[in-house]
Amino acid sequence: MSEPGAAGPSPAAIQVSRIMRPDDANIAGNVHGGTILKMIEEAGAIISTRHCNSQAGEPCVAALARVERTDFLSPMCIGEVANVSAEITYTSRHSVEVQVNVMSENILTGAKKVTNKATLWYVPLSLKNVNKVLEVPPIQYARKEQEDEGKKRYEEQKLDRLETKQRNGDVILPVINPDRQTKEPHTVGYSQSSLIHLVGPSDCTLLGFVHGGVTMKLMDEVAGIVAARHCKTNIVTASVDAINFHEKIKKGCVITVSGRMTFTSNKSMEIEVFVDADPFVDEPRERYRAVSAFFTYVSLSKEGKPLPVPQLLTETEDEKRRFEEGKGRYLQTKAKRQAQMQQAAQQ
Repeated sequence: MSEPGAAGPSPAAIQVSRIMRPDDANIAGNVHGGTILKMIEEAGAIISTRHCNSQAGEPCVAALARVERTDFLSPMCIGEVANVSAEITYTSRHSVEVQVNVMSENILTGAKKVTNKATLWYVPLSLKNVNKVLEVPPIQYARKEQEDEGKKRYEEQKLDRLETKQRNGDVILPVINPDRQTKEPHTVGYSQSSLIHLVGPSDCTLLGFVHGGVTMKLMDEVAGIVAARHCKTNIVTASVDAINFHEKIKKGCVITVSGRMTFTSNKSMEIEVFVDADPFVDEPRERYRAVSAFFTYVSLSKEGKPLPVPQLLTETEDEKRRFEEGKGRYLQTKAKRQAQMQQAAQQ
């Protein structure tokens, strides 16, 4: 191990590979976005925990704090191998930035394609005191520009986390067995869905708190149910906006994962997902908001071609407000993507 405080070389990138099984996919054979998100988080947790324990000091586990916007560039299918590679690209005093690439491989033909690129942020928590955030060993940068760019990304995500926390008081009442016969199709209430899950040991880290990947997989499941109820077609995850982990979820908690449609364009739909935790074991306290995010889905035909998405029917003022906010996010993302394409064409 290195001496504390000394900058060490950038940790070697790691790769995690696994063949996709039928239980990883939907009925059309497309791998669930949540399955891929879980693999991404596992790779990030391994490399960041390894790095945070590379110097002498208190042993720790890296906990997921945030996932930046993640686009699903192409679908992955049953029988393909998911190759997930992760590397540390920036460290601040108390956080680690990990960049992850996912490539699908057809092991019969050897064909490969990039399916995902993601950026995750972790914080090291002491094994002795879970509420104690430890210092992160600094890394060496090949160029000063790399450190400056990393610091800029760190400040941007820090600001966004604060803004998200301020608007995080919204409430979704759990919908377990709603009478959908009384609701108009394509309304928010018709597709709104919830899932309740008891957090067990297999869901948790060494510290007894839920793996971020487990939470993201449950969120994707609920968002997928909302999208399928709205379209009644095969649906796949297109992207996930930044996911902020506001508070840890402890073993023994009952979590309620709730999703509702907020916006539809001609070919996509935005679903807002909240995770609320009810602690029942050891530390009784009131329900609290643990995680929140926006998922974007697209509707596909049996041949895998994009289908038009039915327009969301808004009924209340809050639904209309959320629709306009979602439209703003959609247009902003669209403009950013067009700017990136123009920039790439000029290079």
